[in-house]
Amino acid sequence: MAPSGSDRKLHRVPRKCPCRGCGCGGAMAAAAAAVSEAWPELDLAERERRRELLLTGPGLEERVRAAGGRLPPRLFTLPLLHYLEVSGCGSLREPGPGLAQGLPQLHSLVLRRNALGPGLSPELGPLPALRVLDLSGNALEALPPGQGLGPAEPPGLPQLQSLNLSGNRLRELPADLARCAPRLQTLNLTGNRLDAFPAALFLPGALPLLSELAAADNCLRELSPDIAHLASLKTLDLSNNQLSEIPAELADCPKLKDINFRGNRLRDKRLEKMVSGCQTRSILEYLRAGGRGRCRGKAEGPDKEEGRRKRRERKKRESGEGADAVVDEASRLLLRVLHVSENPALLTIRASPEVRDVRPFFVGAVVRGMDLRPGNALKRFLSCQTKLHEDLCEKRTVATIATHDLGAVRGPLLYTARPPQDFKIIPLGRREVKAKDLVRQLQLEAEEHRKQKKRQNVSGLHRYLHLLDGKEHYPCLMDADGDVISFPPVTNSEKTKIKKTTSDLFLEVTSSSSLQICKDIMDALILKMAEINKYTLENREEGSLSDPESDAVSGHGLDPKATPGAEVAGGTPLVVEQVRVVDEEGHLKVVYPSKTDLDFAAAHVTVLR
Repeated sequence: MAPSGSDRKLHRVPRKCPCRGCGCGGAMAAAAAAVSEAWPELDLAERERRRELLLTGPGLEERVRAAGGRLPPRLFTLPLLHYLEVSGCGSLREPGPGLAQGLPQLHSLVLRRNALGPGLSPELGPLPALRVLDLSGNALEALPPGQGLGPAEPPGLPQLQSLNLSGNRLRELPADLARCAPRLQTLNLTGNRLDAFPAALFLPGALPLLSELAAADNCLRELSPDIAHLASLKTLDLSNNQLSEIPAELADCPKLKDINFRGNRLRDKRLEKMVSGCQTRSILEYLRAGGRGRCRGKAEGPDKEEGRRKRRERKKRESGEGADAVVDEASRLLLRVLHVSENPALLTIRASPEVRDVRPFFVGAVVRGMDLRPGNALKRFLSCQTKLHEDLCEKRTVATIATHDLGAVRGPLLYTARPPQDFKIIPLGRREVKAKDLVRQLQLEAEEHRKQKKRQNVSGLHRYLHLLDGKEHYPCLMDADGDVISFPPVTNSEKTKIKKTTSDLFLEVTSSSSLQICKDIMDALILKMAEINKYTLENREEGSLSDPESDAVSGHGLDPKATPGAEVAGGTPLVVEQVRVVDEEGHLKVVYPSKTDLDFAAAHVTVLR
């Protein structure tokens, strides 16, 4: 009986084997067929001439391990690729040879949360069209020549605009980074072990387009005055390092708008207080005046400034150090935790067993006292949520945040999982629809978006649809009316949408990874909310955003007398109410915040319990 077509493919043997009689030709053919079966995504990308390829999921780790800890060589025979992402693979130790030669049109390369390191062998470049490179969350320790990003002469990454090296173990940066990527605009080095920047990074004209530099949570001991040569720098985050001084030349950066030096022990104690509580403009004025600037107000003539300095010194001699303590308290962010026993209207979430195999981890909290009415406060809050989704939540693959107007939430709540055809939601900005139909709509929109843009990558909610692939049940949060108010990781409901008049919020974080991830992200969200609220308060104190009438209408302000510690800090702290998650029998699964939550190391945050 003649073998079928598929059998003939699987059992075809080369006509001539170089090793006579050994049978290795059959083994080679079988191995090639196995590789083809192991990487169906590559067959599909080649057949449909795709420009975008995403490799992730539980089976990826075994396939990469079988390929020797590298990407399969066949991947580098897809020259049309513009976007390549390989994420969450603990067995991927190096990309493998052939990437630069095989993918000349690559615009975005995302290799997040793998095991790349200690170097890159061979080096990535040259990649002449690459604009975005994300190597965050790996085990990189150094990027020396030959095991780094690419050559310096000629530039290996001449079009690179965004480089993310956060969450690695780097002790130093390549000295030739600026020559390798001369058009760099965003550089993220957060969460490494750097103790200094290479001098070449700040040479005149080295990085003329660099607008964002983030190197928080490192071991930096010194910041060179040559940073003033970064003519396009707008955002600088060097929080939680070991800096003792901030060079006055930083004030010479012409476009600098946002700086963060919190968590550094500065010799100038007044400056240390200012970086914890004052706006960037005030800090730069202080530096520009050689340490004689004020925390608020505009710079004035030298005679007036000298007079103020003398009066301050005299007052300090007369009153001792008490004034410093007041300033220190005023610069703090205050959070008050309202315990379960203090809250008669406690919000409780019941988690059903169905979520165990879908998205089992849930953490909730209530925050009261936000002021989202003035200026761009609401926009800043929503932007901060988006940034957390991109960074800590790793594009919602690790966790998802949802925020609700507490006044529109009717408890108790039920966190459950149901077939997608069995529940409806009113998504943000849309009409009521079944979950199944919503996902289908979003898929069709994604395809239409690809056709219109003539590219494979998509944006908005469409980027998260793959997280639901293969799921027979979708997670959802339902209120006491039976309405779905949250459909993670896709969308919230229009019913509980945050508005400018919202001052009390219900927050939720869900994850399929771990409970601790939910808690860490909730900590970060609440800290950001406190910072936004303080920034809004400072602007109101300056008189630019004050609105007494809307204060009266809202009626959500907290009474400082009822909030211990508020009068000490010169403002009302945000109140964080504990939220309990229980199982069907009412047994406690988790309460947030517990005694170990909201445990910030930052000196500018005080949590009242």
